[in-house]
Amino acid sequence: MRSDLPAAVPLATPATEPVLSRDDMRFVAALVYEHAGIVIREHKEAMARGRLARRVKALGMTSLAEYCAFLRTPAAAGEIPELINAVTTNHTAFFRERHHFDHLREAVLPRLVQAHAGRKARIRIWSSACSSGEEAYSIAAVSREAIGPRSDLDFRILATDIDTDILDRAAAGRYPADLIERLPADMRPLLKIDPASGRSEVRIAEELRRLIAFKRLNLIESWPMKGPFDVIFCRNVFIYFDAPTKSAILDRFVALLQVGGFLYLGHSESLPQPHPQLRLIGRTIYERIP
Repeated sequence: MRSDLPAAVPLATPATEPVLSRDDMRFVAALVYEHAGIVIREHKEAMARGRLARRVKALGMTSLAEYCAFLRTPAAAGEIPELINAVTTNHTAFFRERHHFDHLREAVLPRLVQAHAGRKARIRIWSSACSSGEEAYSIAAVSREAIGPRSDLDFRILATDIDTDILDRAAAGRYPADLIERLPADMRPLLKIDPASGRSEVRIAEELRRLIAFKRLNLIESWPMKGPFDVIFCRNVFIYFDAPTKSAILDRFVALLQVGGFLYLGHSESLPQPHPQLRLIGRTIYERIP
């Protein structure tokens, strides 16, 4: 244990919760907000304590107090991404909020294919908080069905997330077999599951995996891509930001979205305020207008 750190508060026993002082909780919340724009709201503090306790164990420390003291030192710079990973929620599913994929499949992609066919034109879709990859592979699945084997289109999906650990899992494209078995019967074949993946685990077929580039991206930092995008998915992300952060990110999305392109938000989300260049056309579906 580091000798220059304050006395440790023991980690929780099965009968108690991890101990985190109010000052330490405020410090952690401020640090997460500074580096990721994520707001740890009061009702999420117990969950945050439990997740931080896992970092304590991974680092060989004995208490959350010791961990927070470490975070206050210059030596903790490399720990910040792990802290962000620890407090980030990664809940997703294949074809989650199916109406978005139905809209993409039936209204958006046929129009893009018709407009660009024969010209080797580019079509770009961005999954801006892809988590473990289910959203990106769902996009790839419906896109491959609409586009088919044609080679006259430059089609790619960018899938980004702030969590480095989860991105490795997403890029691998491996999932428990029961996740696929629970899918609606008409959607399951679209994922083109590799039959050689085994009984308990399956893998998304290479023809879908090669459509996607997985990259780490912090939405409140600089964005290396220049766009434009035809479609942007930003679902169940705004709920973690405050109003100023949401407004700033939304403006950047709009700047990268083609006129006539679409932005999909999560079912419990809405725009922080009406945007002059976005028109609501369906359930949390927005069209970019001039």
